[in-house]
Order: sequence, then C-alpha cells, then structure tokens
Amino acid sequence: MPRFAANLSMMYTEHEFPERFAAASADGFEAVEYLFPYAYDAGELRRRLDDHGLRQVLFNAPPGDWESGERGIASLPGREAEHRSGIERALEYAAALGCSMVHVMAGLLPPEATPAQRAAHRDTYLANLSWAAERAAAAGVDLLIEPINGRDMPGYFLHRQAEAHTVVREVGAANLKVQLDLYHCQIVEGDLTTTLRRDLPTGRVGHLQIAGVPDRHEPDRGELDVRHLFDVIDELGFDGWIGCEYIPRAGTSEGLGWLKTYRGEERA
Repeated sequence: MPRFAANLSMMYTEHEFPERFAAASADGFEAVEYLFPYAYDAGELRRRLDDHGLRQVLFNAPPGDWESGERGIASLPGREAEHRSGIERALEYAAALGCSMVHVMAGLLPPEATPAQRAAHRDTYLANLSWAAERAAAAGVDLLIEPINGRDMPGYFLHRQAEAHTVVREVGAANLKVQLDLYHCQIVEGDLTTTLRRDLPTGRVGHLQIAGVPDRHEPDRGELDVRHLFDVIDELGFDGWIGCEYIPRAGTSEGLGWLKTYRGEERA
C-alpha cells in the first residue's frame, strides 16, 4: 500500500510551521516533507519529529536566493562554490533529522537562452550533481532531481521525465534518482500510467508527489483518477513515499477525505 507524507510547506498552513508536525500526526500521517528546514535549528525540528512519531523523508538543498526568485543553483555556471556549500549544509540537516533524501533544484535558464548557454548549464549541472552525489553517498543520502512544469516555474532547467532519467544515467551515481511529481508530469506530458509503468521498475525513481490538476488542490480534485494511479503504484511494488504536495482548498484536515477513503478501502 502506498505510504503518504504530508508536505508541511503547503499543508496545514492554518498553523505556524512548528505546529504543523502535531497537526499532521493527529491526522494519521507518519512522515513529512517540506521545502526548506534552514530557518529552524535542526535539533528543534528533530524534537518535533520525535515528539509526534514522525519521519522526515525529504527536503530541498539550499536554492540560492529564493526570495529574489532563484529556484536552485545546481545548473548555474559560476555558482559551484555556493552549490557545494549548500550541499554540505543540507547533509548536516539530513544527518540531524534522520532524512535519507534531499532534492537538489537545478535553477532557471536565462530568458531566450542560446544553445551555447543551455550546453554550459547542462555541463555545470552534471558536474555539480556528480560531486554532490559522491558527498551524499558517504552520508547515506539519496539526491533527487525533479522535472517541473513551465507554467508554475517558467524557465526551470528540467521539464521532462526523459531528460531527468538521462541526467541520472549520465552521472552514473547509484544514489542520484528522479523525484516524479505526478502533478508536474501531467501538465507537461500526461500519460501518467505509462510513465509509472515505464519508470518505476528502473529503480531510478526515489520519490513520488501528488496534487490535483490543474489547480494543485487535493489530489481527487480535477482531472486525475488518483485511485487508479495509487493502484498502479501499488501493483508495481513501489516502496517509497508519496508526498502530498498540494494546496488545500479549505482547511487541510477537512480536505483529507480522499486519504481516509483510500485507507478505508485498503483495510476493508
């Protein structure tokens, strides 16, 4: 049966961030993910996890200047030293939180990027991921890369699943994997059932995420048949986590009927 992690950056925003751990646990979640931990002391976050019986399954490496619009730096030429420093910081938090996966954001291409610029970004990306994967492997951590749709994040370096899998193969590190967000994938290329059946058996997918399409609300809102997708994931024997990275329409707990129904059907 698929295992679900609450994304505390998007869910339970009716609470202050430190209180979201308790709210997620009260709703039956056993694991959490979120974008960034760095505004908080790692020891405080670990106490929140332990106090509420939660497991930290994912967070992002430092993304550059997020408030100014940066969305990662791994593919940005000239930012290699900052990338390495960010990976070291992420691995420190991963060790403190007992977290075995870190998402490394690629960054944005310049508007109207030339082929030469694209090639320079790609070369930088591969080199940075290779270095980071080696460092992470020594710490027992998997690094993830995620294709993101251009509607929500215009200019993001990585859009399609095939591109991400090609990068993983070229880097050749066993601990570099793809973060398959079914929301982004549906917007960019669709054909989710075929994508799951093609890519999950490769072992290159380390984490899944879900949200309703097109509005990024609860996963049962919109055009996705999530019950079918969960059945496919179960059929394929995926033993990782599914991050619930969506924006609740009107209260997080009130919108969890989809999860309660699914869990009830599985137990029946």
